[in-house]
Amino acid sequence: MSQKKASPPPDQPSSSSSDDTRPRKRSFRNVVLEVMNFRKFNKYMEPILEALVRKVVKEEVESAMEKHMASMNWDYKYKEESSVPRRLQLQFLSSLSLPVFTGTRIEGGDCNTLKIALIDACTGKTVSCGTESSAAVEIVVLEGDFDSNDDNNWTPEEFTNNIVRQRQGKKNLLTGNAFLSLSEGIGLVGDLSFTDNSSWTRSRKFRLGAQILDKCDGDRVREAKSESFVVRDHRGELYKKHHPPYLSDEVWRLEKIGKDGAFHRRLNKEKIKTVKDFLAFSYVDPARLRN
Repeated sequence: MSQKKASPPPDQPSSSSSDDTRPRKRSFRNVVLEVMNFRKFNKYMEPILEALVRKVVKEEVESAMEKHMASMNWDYKYKEESSVPRRLQLQFLSSLSLPVFTGTRIEGGDCNTLKIALIDACTGKTVSCGTESSAAVEIVVLEGDFDSNDDNNWTPEEFTNNIVRQRQGKKNLLTGNAFLSLSEGIGLVGDLSFTDNSSWTRSRKFRLGAQILDKCDGDRVREAKSESFVVRDHRGELYKKHHPPYLSDEVWRLEKIGKDGAFHRRLNKEKIKTVKDFLAFSYVDPARLRN
């Protein structure tokens, strides 16, 4: 009589299920293949990675060196500039708009506002920072022949001695606001005009001057002076030429044609009364105009 094998108890796992959960052992052949594949991968990737790492390292080193050199140059430049004593001076940034008449606003070239700057004479640059860059400035009138040699080597006493005051019984020579404040080393001359002409002075001319009113750390700031110029009485403005003339201007506003002079009378006789008429004749019949 055959004997039946006893079946394992239901709560005991079978041997087949136990084999499935047990980690499978890799064969030696598979391990060798994986190692060989990894070495091949490294063989091709190593040069690429090496070049990439070299590039990154090179860029980082160069960037660090540039920053270091820039810092060294800045320190050197700062020490170099700070070791050179400054020579500060005021300077008119443009010539005056000429001619100048009494009662008419003083302006710079091309009828722009007259500007003054605080300059470092050693570098030629505007001093845009520091207490002196916002200093108060006074505009004065100087003798026209002051420092005529343009050596710019006057003393404060010489500058003061050449300031022109008004004639006895007259108003202040300048009317308007003769004081201004610098902003970042630049100042604008406001509404300022002459009350008297320059014919009574020794040179028959004036200059404008500018001087600092504040003390700038004990250093002297050299004063500014403009070119010399004649100031005419405002009555002369009635005969002032226009540069450039307007087409509607009377013809005597042109150079070499005096008001009520011989040329003016002859042109009027030929019905050439304005600048526009003059230009038209010069184009249509230049010979007749010349005659």
